[in-house]
Amino acid sequence: MPFYSDNLIEEVREKNDIVSVISEYVPLKRSGSNYFGICPFHNEKSPSFSVNPAGQFYHCFGCGAGGNVFTFLMEYENTSFPEAVEQLGRRVGMEIKEAQLSPEQRAKADFKKRLFDVNRLAARFYYAQLMGPSGSFAREYFLNRGLSSSTIKKFGLGYSLKYSDALYRYLKKEGFEDSFLKESGLFLFHEKNGVSDKFFHRAMFPIMDVNSRVIGFGGRVFGDGKPKYLNSPETMIFDKSRNLYGLSLAKRSKRKELVLCEGYMDVIALHQAGFDHAVASLGTSFTPGQAMLLKRYTSEILLCYDSDEAGIKAVRRAIPILRENGLRGKVVSLAPYKDPDELIRAKGAEEFERRLQTAENSFLFETDCQKKQYRFEDPEEKTAFFQEVAKLLLGFEDELERTTYLEAVAERYRISAENLKQLVVSMAVRYDSGSRPGNPNERELQNIPRKKRKEAQDADPARKMLLAWLIREPKLYSSIRTLIRAEDFGEGLCRRAAERFFEQLKEGGVNPAKLISSFEQEEEHRFVAELCSIEAGSYENEKEKQKAWEETVLRVKQLSLREAAAKLDPLDISGLQQMINERKALEHLHISL
Repeated sequence: MPFYSDNLIEEVREKNDIVSVISEYVPLKRSGSNYFGICPFHNEKSPSFSVNPAGQFYHCFGCGAGGNVFTFLMEYENTSFPEAVEQLGRRVGMEIKEAQLSPEQRAKADFKKRLFDVNRLAARFYYAQLMGPSGSFAREYFLNRGLSSSTIKKFGLGYSLKYSDALYRYLKKEGFEDSFLKESGLFLFHEKNGVSDKFFHRAMFPIMDVNSRVIGFGGRVFGDGKPKYLNSPETMIFDKSRNLYGLSLAKRSKRKELVLCEGYMDVIALHQAGFDHAVASLGTSFTPGQAMLLKRYTSEILLCYDSDEAGIKAVRRAIPILRENGLRGKVVSLAPYKDPDELIRAKGAEEFERRLQTAENSFLFETDCQKKQYRFEDPEEKTAFFQEVAKLLLGFEDELERTTYLEAVAERYRISAENLKQLVVSMAVRYDSGSRPGNPNERELQNIPRKKRKEAQDADPARKMLLAWLIREPKLYSSIRTLIRAEDFGEGLCRRAAERFFEQLKEGGVNPAKLISSFEQEEEHRFVAELCSIEAGSYENEKEKQKAWEETVLRVKQLSLREAAAKLDPLDISGLQQMINERKALEHLHISL
């Protein structure tokens, strides 16, 4: 742990409400006493990510991620604990002095800094090659694409030489060792052929994070080579699913919305034409992580993908991701032109501006795409189409919003609004759980399988249940404090959690978020958050609850005695006698609630 005082850490945590912090990254909706949203740590369509305001912790029922406000920031932003403390401190106006780091933390921070350094040097190298004698071919490519010298410089475009080790030789002269370069993502290490640059003879596009730091590269091949575009692999500083090309520039735009494109050249061409609010995903499908990143800067996205079939499919995949993350989407029509650059070259920036202003509502775009799959002259297919539309309308939780869209659809496709409403109601009845498609209720969330993690999986269910019961009802501790000790929870993670939890109970209170802070490892954070999220169960009466409580305590104690007996020396007569006595005592166990 860094040398921050426990009091300072706790003060920062208490001043940063976890619901408020996570809401800046993940759209949350209240359900009962908790808040739920789409988990930012794994791909999912239904919200299994729970935030508990009372305990100030989060837990994902899908992937098992969990922790407090520090853990969230560390996982989401890929920062160290000291960086999380400093960032949250600044968020609430606290001045946090730089912490002293442990050797392990200092090594990680230094490695991360060197990754930024090596990517920055690589970007400078590629730019220098583009501007030098060897880069004439690449310069001609960019100029033929209509890019000006100032645009090339603004985006730091470059050229990777035909020689397969040019960058490697340059960085070796700069003092970087092979063990580090192997982890940088810029090179390929072969047993037989030695080291080669990942990128060679390609047009280079530096990828920057929102703070304008180079984190990776995209390279476009010249000619018909494969793959056409090649991206850096993921590293400690580069995650394709949580970054967007051009956002470091677009976030400064005075426009209220952002334009989401498909590729690097789309973004560059639009910025050069005066549309400085364009960004693009990084060679992958649009992701929830990218949607959450956009959410920090705008609430409205103009989807400007290619007008071909692949582009339309990409738009349809992106629409629900935008909606699930609280963003309004509109679709820009480029037809008959393929991409933004082609449209601007043919018709000028004024026509592209008109297309932006007349962008179509994403929901109506989706229904139009659905309609193309059905023949309206066939009554059966026409009915099937409206059934699909009804399912889409069920996705709107707000009644006024759903009614507004229902009326718009009815007018667009010439159907009675009342008939369409009845169809929506009948569709809703089919989902007899009471929740809308894609929005499961809490009972359903508890049935989502958890990610299997070794130590957490190895923990006996009764031990986990006993701790979960005590977390929810701390007063029960007084009835077992002389019977159950931390040693009764085995040797692993469950025991470590019990030791620190019992310390809190002896002090008279339970603070899940503070308990999480006492651990350093991500696995420990997840385990404690999972314990805090376990339901102790519902019981018809006190007698049934009393029985369940006693059975849980009995199971924990019996398991502990069995494990102790397995380790006992057969010649230890006094130890054996004590074991027998303890087992007999359990036969008459009664622990009052």
